[in-house]
Amino acid sequence: MPRFSSSTAEAGVVIPVRSFTRGKSRLAASFGRDSLARSILGYRSHEEFVRGLADRAVDAATPRPTAIVSSAPEVVEWATNRGLSVVADPGSLDRAATAGREWAAALGCVRVVVVHADLPDIVSLDSVAADGGAAIMVIVPCHRGDGSPVLSLPVAATFEFSYGPGSFDRHCAEAKHAGLDVHVVHDDTMSFDVDGPDDLAIMRARRSLAPDR
Repeated sequence: MPRFSSSTAEAGVVIPVRSFTRGKSRLAASFGRDSLARSILGYRSHEEFVRGLADRAVDAATPRPTAIVSSAPEVVEWATNRGLSVVADPGSLDRAATAGREWAAALGCVRVVVVHADLPDIVSLDSVAADGGAAIMVIVPCHRGDGSPVLSLPVAATFEFSYGPGSFDRHCAEAKHAGLDVHVVHDDTMSFDVDGPDDLAIMRARRSLAPDR
């Protein structure tokens, strides 16, 4: 197994965000029709909802150095106002993750954590960001069991990102090919991602049943 740096330097967090106005387009119509969802979730518009999810991911990344990968003007403005680094969007999620890894390496981080910006329950990245430069990939499968909403690996690893349906299995296979041990973390706060109307309905039901409601 290849050896990577054993440094305990910080992990860098990368959050790709395509757009607040065009992001999560499959949810836009449902959110617009569902006044109950808007009321329960506390957002007045689809754009505000998508931005709120991104805020949640950034809050979970604190205090680690964090970069937003985006070229959307409204996202760049938001990230700048939050004091975050911004990496230009190279055009696909795979390339965004790669660009983020390069940013983390240039910053001197030995580990990069790629986090999707659609995790409404995320609280902390402590359980996935603590392995430094060890030859370990930490991955959180989505609630459907096929996606990779949170993925952590050493920046020195030769690893090709492969997002999309079935990415969990592809990423695990790629990690083994790269000589990385695979640690799977099952964590409800990081596994539930909001991709479509069914997920929005689940999120709405969860919030409506919350004790403080």
